[in-house]
Amino acid sequence: MVAAIRGIVKSTGGRLTVCSTGAFAKKALESCPATLRDALTPLMRIIEQLTAEIRQYDRLIEHKMKSEYPETAPILTIPGVGPLTALTFVLLLDNDPSRFSKSRDLGCYFGLQPKQQGSGKFVSQLGITKAGDQLMRKLAVQCSHFMLGRFGRDSALRRWGLALCLRGGSNAKKRAVVAVARKLLILMHRLWKTQTAFVPFPGAQTVPQAA
Repeated sequence: MVAAIRGIVKSTGGRLTVCSTGAFAKKALESCPATLRDALTPLMRIIEQLTAEIRQYDRLIEHKMKSEYPETAPILTIPGVGPLTALTFVLLLDNDPSRFSKSRDLGCYFGLQPKQQGSGKFVSQLGITKAGDQLMRKLAVQCSHFMLGRFGRDSALRRWGLALCLRGGSNAKKRAVVAVARKLLILMHRLWKTQTAFVPFPGAQTVPQAA
């Protein structure tokens, strides 16, 4: 609906202010052309109502996670990973981190591992297998997009993903997003299993602050 309203305004030569979806109903109405304001106001109200409903669902998910699955707390220390992703991840693994002895198996389990085709001399990588749960795969990819985006916090994983984007090719960004999503699943399982917080730069020495 947000995209539809922006398209309607753009078709008349106007532009709406850049803002988040949560603040769209209020800020977009202020910058809406006067000729379209009466027609778009009902749609703005619907967006505002849906935003409030989504926030209520977010609060329910967060409450359930804290009350019934407190062991998911280390996963939330990863910038870009929210309650829905953490809770979905834990429930799909039957709330049992020992189900996988090796964290790197999670990439294959959720279908983010590239398929391979060999001819005897060469091994070429194809698209991902897309095995496993589709929702978890989408959530991991969304988190990966955020980590690599302009709002993502600096970390070793982000730098690694951005380096993959610079390798060139029309699909470099897509491959980087999938690769970061695969590593993110591995990291989530490791933090959940060890109950340790996320460290942006593992192995880096802490520089003492000046007095």
